[in-house]
Amino acid sequence: MGGYSDEFLKKVLTDARVIAVVGVSPNPIRPSHYVARYLALRGKRVIPVNPGHAGQRLFGEEVYPDLAAIPSDVPVDMVDIFRRSDHVPPIVDDALAALPQLRTVWMQIGVRHAAAAERAEAAGVEVIQDRCPKIEYQRLFGELRMGGFATGIISSKL
Repeated sequence: MGGYSDEFLKKVLTDARVIAVVGVSPNPIRPSHYVARYLALRGKRVIPVNPGHAGQRLFGEEVYPDLAAIPSDVPVDMVDIFRRSDHVPPIVDDALAALPQLRTVWMQIGVRHAAAAERAEAAGVEVIQDRCPKIEYQRLFGELRMGGFATGIISSKL
């Protein structure tokens, strides 16, 4: 895991307003779906990106086949990548080329690519690898419950 300070992660999560989630699934039991849904419920505009579901709607937004297809008037400032590490380089290249307001590339738990991260950082974009924004948000903003899960269920049962 990268050595990211809590202050840095908190700033990234606070400042991000429009997040393109690459590899998001419409299946509600898939991690990409519930992470994207969580971010949307925290007031973020989530732009779904998945070529297999392009044209559908998810989280109130059209699903795009790739980052280049997102309209230029959509100010994406963070890309969250739910793809295998070997798929990261073209995603980062597309993000750098197509998203002029991009500030952060976030790679999910288990996703790392040093060369792509270096290219993004050289372009002035912050990079977070091998972390989950949902987990970090919950940890940093006090939403974790017993066992590390925020279930949203209130119960008096033990």
